[in-house]
Amino acid sequence: MSSLFPVLTESSAGRRPALRFGERALTYAELAAAAGALAGRIGGEARVAVWATPSLETAVGVVAALSAGLTVVPLNPKSGESELLHILSDSAPSLVLAAPGDELPGPVGELERVDVDVRDAGAYAPADAADEDPALVVYTSGTTGPPKGAVIPRRAVASTLDALADAWRWTGDDVLVHGLPLFHVHGLVLGILGPLRRGGSVRHLGRFSTDGVARELGGRATMLFGVPTMYHRIAEALPGDPGLAKALAGARLLVSGSAALPVHDHERIAAATGRRVIERYGMTETLMNTSVRADGEARPGTVGVPLPGVELRLVEEDGSPIAAYDGETVGEIQVRGPNLFTGYLNRPDATAAAFTADGWFRTGDMAVREADGYVRIVGRKATDLIKSGGYKIGAGEIENALLEHPGVREAAVTGEPDEDLGERIVAWVVPVDPATPPGADELADHVARRLAPHKRPRVVRYLDALPRNDMGKIMKRALGDA
Repeated sequence: MSSLFPVLTESSAGRRPALRFGERALTYAELAAAAGALAGRIGGEARVAVWATPSLETAVGVVAALSAGLTVVPLNPKSGESELLHILSDSAPSLVLAAPGDELPGPVGELERVDVDVRDAGAYAPADAADEDPALVVYTSGTTGPPKGAVIPRRAVASTLDALADAWRWTGDDVLVHGLPLFHVHGLVLGILGPLRRGGSVRHLGRFSTDGVARELGGRATMLFGVPTMYHRIAEALPGDPGLAKALAGARLLVSGSAALPVHDHERIAAATGRRVIERYGMTETLMNTSVRADGEARPGTVGVPLPGVELRLVEEDGSPIAAYDGETVGEIQVRGPNLFTGYLNRPDATAAAFTADGWFRTGDMAVREADGYVRIVGRKATDLIKSGGYKIGAGEIENALLEHPGVREAAVTGEPDEDLGERIVAWVVPVDPATPPGADELADHVARRLAPHKRPRVVRYLDALPRNDMGKIMKRALGDA
């Protein structure tokens, strides 16, 4: 297999900027030298952990390990000790790469440690590695048990990044801005490895801020990657920040992922900047499955079409394929293609359960397809598919409708048992003004007018804030405790 980072072997790219974190930066020549030196120190290992802080050291450590043909286990610095202990005992890395001076908690501190020196210099000579060799073991957030380690092969990383290059017209001339964590596929694979595979550059904000976005996009950056929470903060800041609006207007591509971006935020950003945010759809086990193309219609509420090489189908509960492209028929998304993981580490039972007999991965996400093939995700099968009065209803479209109400700041929708309907729709609402929240009947009528009467919430519960994880995703399983 060819190198994941062919530009690192090209002398012509030497002075081009590769990575910048705050005031610290590396050119391609400096990155190749640092990665080559580190690869030489760790090349005899098989699997290494990386203490994945938002830093040059994390990026160099991952590039060095992948260039040496090793498998990387990114560690979330915010994880608790019990979760870290589970990940380390399950993945059994031989050592941990970290920035000098980083304090490593108990179970991580017991590993052999190699400090990453980004100014070290050595010859860059990528090892031969096969397509199916594992590149990453990324742990998924456990909902019913401890996290599972998704084994992501090198061909999945390469195929996803190349498919996105096709869809987004992503080239070495692009400069990407993001402030995402580096322990998951969005921030690490797309946000760091993506630019380096293309020969472009990345400017990491360290910590997301609208000021940072304005500064970097105003300084000739071309692309921004973010999650809905970030774009919501951008939308909130735009009315009072003409500099931010100008910077966003000059971007070539604004991309949101990891969860659905509410339609209200789409429209506010488009109105202020003239630019529309596009969405893509992926997950740890599959990397990227679909995206709105750079030359396609950025349609709020949709995640575009399958990427090159990715097969996608919707199925009924019994597994039978759904042929309808009607924007209404809900089914579970199943995917097949070179972007898929090879399995869950040490979990053959979970791996077998995740795939159909003919090799399709069961995503657990529910969606409809529009007439032109655009995919619109309506929620997770486990938490967002509500069966009420004989209808299959996706929570996501109700949430978007609620967010269009001027009195609603945040919203989540779940189902709860109902003797008559099977399940009734429950809306969890954070009002704009807690002293005068919109009434339950008002919200129900609002949803019924926009969607359909059977999709109106039967119960409305008010909160000060919705429970969210580090990526800004709403933790619906925690709503019952709210």
